[in-house]
Amino acid sequence: MALLFRPVFDADERDWIPALKRELTGYDMRIAPATGNPEDIHYLIGWKLCEGDKTSWPNLKAVLPLSTGVDRFIGHPEFPQNAKLVRMIEPGLNQGMAEYVTSFVLRFHRDHDRWAIEQKNTNWTHDMPKLATERTVGFLGLGNLAHSCISMLAPFGFKMRGWSRSEKSIPDIACFHGRDQLTAFLKECDILVCLLPLTPDTENMLNTDTLSALPQGACLINPARGKELVDDDLIALLDRGHLKYAALDVFRKEPLPTDHPFWQHPRIIVTPHIAAVTMPDTGALALRRAIETIEAGGIPTGLVDLNRGY
Repeated sequence: MALLFRPVFDADERDWIPALKRELTGYDMRIAPATGNPEDIHYLIGWKLCEGDKTSWPNLKAVLPLSTGVDRFIGHPEFPQNAKLVRMIEPGLNQGMAEYVTSFVLRFHRDHDRWAIEQKNTNWTHDMPKLATERTVGFLGLGNLAHSCISMLAPFGFKMRGWSRSEKSIPDIACFHGRDQLTAFLKECDILVCLLPLTPDTENMLNTDTLSALPQGACLINPARGKELVDDDLIALLDRGHLKYAALDVFRKEPLPTDHPFWQHPRIIVTPHIAAVTMPDTGALALRRAIETIEAGGIPTGLVDLNRGY
């Protein structure tokens, strides 16, 4: 049994290969393009699929992406038949996402962007600030990443609510589900955090209709997927003052083109897809546990339902 890893980025050679070799000692680790006998390959590790993957590995058991997003694999014409797809779930990635979301929730909650403008204008002014207990944070998507964000935000005292496709129950969180409950969920969200996987149902979900259902002056944080947001709809809602600010980490085209209006918009904060990055050491451990579970006949953490898309 062999594992095939495909390096793509400079960091793969520098960080990932040493981490994989340390954590997966005892396995036949092969580094592309040195694949050896294709019949030996049981696990494919990497960032993307390549031409020929559908038929090149007759004994492949699973595709193991290094990122939590799997939309680039689902429905891919080269996805190997009968192979499992296992989403990356590891504590470093979850911690990074929770830190990113918490930092922007606090930034918007305490109106730091406004005070930066007032400082630039040497304007000393006062408004009565709100406490966290008076602010509601809503999560579109209540998966693993949302749970980490909720745990980090909980000590501040924010009111929190969440929406998911199917019914869920989380202590101290007002939970909504299904399209019929989406508007009721949105209308109380002062700060909306999108953590939905990209599926045909969630593509373009952040549009004029949904974002208009948010309260006047609400803020958006999207570190999920760029195709879930309709760019022009967001800009229009910001320009007319219905939304106050947006923090965006993901985009329809990446890198974000230099002529895209997001770069220069005064109420949009752009970050270059850095909200949550898989940590090589803990990521390699997660891969080993997934492989061990599959080899033992179990269901690995992060197993993707290819029909649902997550």
